[in-house]
This record gives sequence, C-alpha cells and structure tokens, in this order.
Amino acid sequence: MDRIGRIARAAGDAIMAHYTHGDGRIDWKADNSPVTSADRASHDVIRDALVDWDPTVPIVSEEGEVCGYDERRCWNRFWLVDPLDGTKEFIQRNGEFTVNIALVEDGEPVMGVVYAPAIDRLYCAARGLGAWKSDGEQRPARIFSQGRPPGEALVIVESRSHPSAELEAYLAGVVVERRIQVGSSLKFCCVAEGSAHLYPRFGPTMEWDTAAGDCVFRQSGRHGSRTSPLRYNTPSLRNESFVIGL
Repeated sequence: MDRIGRIARAAGDAIMAHYTHGDGRIDWKADNSPVTSADRASHDVIRDALVDWDPTVPIVSEEGEVCGYDERRCWNRFWLVDPLDGTKEFIQRNGEFTVNIALVEDGEPVMGVVYAPAIDRLYCAARGLGAWKSDGEQRPARIFSQGRPPGEALVIVESRSHPSAELEAYLAGVVVERRIQVGSSLKFCCVAEGSAHLYPRFGPTMEWDTAAGDCVFRQSGRHGSRTSPLRYNTPSLRNESFVIGL
C-alpha cells in the first residue's frame, strides 16, 4: 500500500503542475468526455512506475491502449487505472478530482488507492489490511463505513456532474437526512469513511472509474469486508447502475 500510495502522489504532482498554472490543452473523446494534458501526464507517471514495479502485470488505463476481451479474459491479475478521475471537476477547478489505481484479481479489486491531489488527501486499502485515510503529512488512520441503519434517515452521496431522473425516483423511496454532491471516486470514500451511508449511481460508468474507490469501500468494514455489486474485467469494461453501501 505504501508503494501504490507513492505512485499516486507522484501522478498527483504531475496533475497539479498543470492545475496550478491553469495550462493544458483540452480535447474531446468520441463519447464527448474531456481529456487534458494533465490526464496524459498522470498516465505516463503511473504506467512507468507500474512497469518498473512488475512488467509482467498488464495495465488497463483510461488513457492507454485497451486490448480486447479475447486477450483480457485470460488475465487473473491486472492494474486498472484512471489517471485523472473527474476531469470535468479538474476543468471547473473545484478540486474534486482523483488519481485512481487498483489491482484486480479474479474480478475483484484487492488493492486500491484514491488520491485527491488538490486537497492532498489519500485513501488506500488492501484485502485483509483494511481501509486507511491520510491528509497531507498525517499518519494514516483506519476508516470504517457505517451499516445502513434500519428505519433511520440516510446521508446520500451523489455525483456532482451526473444527475438523473432514475436517482430521484430511487430516493423517493428512501428516508433522506441530507444529500451531498461530490465529484470523482471520492463518493466511494465518503461511504467508506462513514460520512455517508449510500452512494447510488444510475447510468453507466467505466470500470476504471470505480475499481480503486470500490476497493476502499470493500475493505472499510469493522468485521470483515463489505459487499459490492461490482465486478471487473467484463467484456465491455462497463458498469451499469449500482448502489454502494447496502
């Protein structure tokens, strides 16, 4: 976990070099999502560090070449990376963007880091070692998620950039104390640290968007791991709707 955390911090430094000075070209992908020079710089840092660590472990990154399922289906271990999750938040300069790195084994994220460089906050987790959070130079502290309290009002964390009619319909059947809007994979971390009970997401996401945060959530239980509906290395690398924290 220490090593993956250092890699995420180095990628965060590459992102902040662009963020601080407000420079960088913005391009648009075929799906109309933005990509910046900071995304690419972070990808380069992570790719080089992971290859140096163990060149035999494949890497799937949002900003890299993604091989087809015919090749991936044989993998039992690989890195799943989003070099800059929350590019819209990066462009809007609200600080809610992250570096996501996860190690996936047999369809499950078994180690993951979520680093928010603008606020210098790091979440890290590994199977059997729990979930941890550190701010700045503070020592990492263990974090725990809350169970869903029966009959009590819930704190909901939701996407800042992706509202949906389906979410409103779902929440109509839930007793809600308050709703928190957060960008990027920090939503998983809000549930993992107990500042929210549920993270419902209606609409597609990609596996690199979720794997690292999902790992942090899974390892945040007080008495063993938490259950997640998400699986990884599917043919499309695409998630459908999900609710985290149930």
